[in-house]
Amino acid sequence: MKLVFATNNAHKLQEARAMLEPQHQVLSLSEIGCCEQIEENGSTLEANSMLKAQFVFERFGISCFADDTGLEIESLGGAPGVYTARWAGEPSCDENNRKKALKELVNIDNRTAQFRTVITLITPDFSTQVEGIVRGTIATEEKGMNGFGYDPIFIPEGYDQTFAELPCEVKNSMSHRANAIKKMKEVLTNL
Repeated sequence: MKLVFATNNAHKLQEARAMLEPQHQVLSLSEIGCCEQIEENGSTLEANSMLKAQFVFERFGISCFADDTGLEIESLGGAPGVYTARWAGEPSCDENNRKKALKELVNIDNRTAQFRTVITLITPDFSTQVEGIVRGTIATEEKGMNGFGYDPIFIPEGYDQTFAELPCEVKNSMSHRANAIKKMKEVLTNL
């Protein structure tokens, strides 16, 4: 099945292709000629994921999926949540977002957090949403060179290294997005 992943993020695209191909051909937005910035003005991860998937499906009529991911820090009431990508302000900057997280957690003992990804899958026959979660803690400083976003400060449960210190194959095998893509793959297999 040909699927459009409503993203132009090379890291996300690589992760999805590694998990879904060759059974499914995964195309990016640019590969289908979608150059528009898709508005993400929903108040939840579920809403933003749905907005992106609906936009692609209605415009191009191609089966597609879209994700939205939030870092939810327990001691900050679940923040940044739906605002994860732009937490430190516009234009969004991964480094500034990480610095803000570390600053907000200075002198806070409870550093428990989770990444949560919601994927919306839309085909001509149905639509569904799946969720993937990985729990962990926020480090006290940035470590590692792999990954992107908050990876240098997120330590997954069962590890003492950040996502950015772990080999990509290890991170991708257990990440929030990987967990959601696995669930979506099960849905596609059962069609």
